[in-house]
Amino acid sequence: METRKKRLGRGLDALLGHSFVSEEEGEFSESNESVDPNELEWIPVSEIDPNPYQPRSVINPVELEPLVRSIQAHGILQPILVRRHRDRFQLIAGERRLRAAELAGLDKVPARVVEATDQQLFELAIVENLQRTDLNPIEKARAFKDYLERFGGTQRELAERIGLDVATVSNFIRLLDLPEDIQREVELGRLSMGHARAILGLKDRQQQIDVAHKVMQESWSVRKVEKFVATVRREHNDRPTHGKAALRTPHIDHLEEVLRETLGTMVFIKLTRRYQGKIVIEFHSEEEFEHIVETICGRSIESLAE
Repeated sequence: METRKKRLGRGLDALLGHSFVSEEEGEFSESNESVDPNELEWIPVSEIDPNPYQPRSVINPVELEPLVRSIQAHGILQPILVRRHRDRFQLIAGERRLRAAELAGLDKVPARVVEATDQQLFELAIVENLQRTDLNPIEKARAFKDYLERFGGTQRELAERIGLDVATVSNFIRLLDLPEDIQREVELGRLSMGHARAILGLKDRQQQIDVAHKVMQESWSVRKVEKFVATVRREHNDRPTHGKAALRTPHIDHLEEVLRETLGTMVFIKLTRRYQGKIVIEFHSEEEFEHIVETICGRSIESLAE
């Protein structure tokens, strides 16, 4: 149970109850021991509306074929989760099972009916899709941003509620600062999130687009993009003299990369002379700043203020 609580975040277990299993865990599970039959209702498929906060825009019907065959052979082995909404029902969790049931020709599906707020509905939609691999980084980023705009709160609070690290939430949301052309390539899977995060280090939007094209055309690795971005930023910010440029060594470049990986943001080591200079660490939100401080100090920022 402890593992699931960490994954689902605070407050969601009370809504889901012990009988809930994620789509990833429950689609083909034959274990139904934890489900009390008295809790279930058989609801007509035609009376169930989709979750309005579903972040996944498309489900490929081909991907549902194994589940459709399983349902045709064995029925639905795990119930879906719904709430009453006016005179109908609204899906909370189990979209793949519901869609597969429709394709399998079922008229009714087993469901647990629970009370849930709009905020809980959104959180459950995010959590359920985070456990799957087919929600792309831009869909996740839009879901996080939409949630914060609808319900307020901070990135840290959202991260705690859905069981993620705040830096992870922040990194996804920052992807939406990229030009739409690049976001589209990430959605289509032609650019990875690692590439996109590295490209964010460039300030010029046209330069971001040009590098994205090079990544796709020349199969640049994430590491190569990071090195290119670091070089561009150093040339632009430092404008080093010949003497300063000579201070750069492969070891210093490697240390920059290690610091970026550790802190999850752009880091620059700027040398003025041998063994002298400064380390510049970028942050782009209050939450990202707190994450960096906590990573360096090994303590929460709240405890440091005491």
